[in-house]
Amino acid sequence: MNKHVLAESTLSSALGLALAMVAAPAQAQAQAQVQAQATKDMSAMPQVVKDNMARMEKSKLEKCYGINAVAKNDCAEGAHSCAGQATQARDGKSFVLLPAGDCSKIQGGKLKVS
Repeated sequence: MNKHVLAESTLSSALGLALAMVAAPAQAQAQAQVQAQATKDMSAMPQVVKDNMARMEKSKLEKCYGINAVAKNDCAEGAHSCAGQATQARDGKSFVLLPAGDCSKIQGGKLKVS
């Protein structure tokens, strides 16, 4: 290997590591701010939303949009307040909580609001 190539490679690696060390604290701080905002936003949510979010985390559930029956939804994205308030079946904004991976197996099930 050429001495110049080895020197350039070593210098490039050292520079990359130095930049990564500088960026890591900034990234950690940004992530902490996002988590603090999410916690702050949760405090204003209705209790049923908090309960559903806790259930999602505990049981590894995911939101499945577009498969609900009338008044048989766990919550929604901007369509209405929350659980049990869907006024139409298969509403693209209302979701049902399902075990992770099951939504894609259901015809019409989507993981994002439609």
